Amino acid sequence: MAAVILYLLYYVYTKDSDYSRNIRSVASVVEDLNRELFYLKRQLKETESSITKVPSHMSDDEIYQEIERSVYDMVQPLSMALKQIQNNIDSIEVEIESRIAQLESGVKQISMPASIHGNDDEKIISLYKQGISIDAISKELHISKPEVEFVLKINKIK
Repeated sequence: MAAVILYLLYYVYTKDSDYSRNIRSVASVVEDLNRELFYLKRQLKETESSITKVPSHMSDDEIYQEIERSVYDMVQPLSMALKQIQNNIDSIEVEIESRIAQLESGVKQISMPASIHGNDDEKIISLYKQGISIDAISKELHISKPEVEFVLKINKIK
């Protein structure tokens, strides 16, 4: 009987220590939850106070203006980039035009037949503007028909 009582006392003691351990772990979890709840309540109060500072109802015009500002902020970098691209294209175009003009003048100087002089160019242009045909001009100036066409083409008349 004494052994049974000792066994019961040992059993009660071990179960009591197990329960105490479980109660301490539950208490620490409850304490953590209370701390988290406290922080959430404080954050909720701060959010509520900031919401009350901001007008709760925006008019349609205010909403439209806010959307317009947001869209402008998003589109402005794109607009700046497009303007820069346009400026680059314009400068490239000017450079290409000047190079073409240089090439045309170089070709005009290089490919000009030896028989044609500046005076002949003026005569060809003058006669053509008077309505004289290319065949007649070539016969009158003793120049081939392709040379007359070439001069008119170089001077952008025909």
